[in-house]
Amino acid sequence: MRLWHQALIDYLPRQQLLGQHRECCALRGGGWMKPHATVNYVFAHPFEHLVQYHRIVMDEMARRGYHVNALWLDSGYRGQRTPSTTIDEAKFSKKMPVYPEHDEAYLQECLDNLREKGIILVL
Repeated sequence: MRLWHQALIDYLPRQQLLGQHRECCALRGGGWMKPHATVNYVFAHPFEHLVQYHRIVMDEMARRGYHVNALWLDSGYRGQRTPSTTIDEAKFSKKMPVYPEHDEAYLQECLDNLREKGIILVL
């Protein structure tokens, strides 16, 4: 489980971008508040931040011509097994990146992780 640094979303290869979408779906659903070392920081922020980040991922998917199940475009949708919720978009982060943990050190960590997979990104 990992949320890639937000600056990388536009550059992620297909597999990582689609994987990021699945990860966001899982976190928005039953995975919300279920501890996992690489995403625990997400739970320190409002749920709305995850929805906002996920929208950025889905926007990039749409830009590339990938199709997203329209249900996920509803901010309150949490998946088939989790009841929908009311989202207060006023709680969306006013800063970019959405998560302050997505700093330069985390960017380098993500680039190193991709490099280990044989993926070299030029930003």
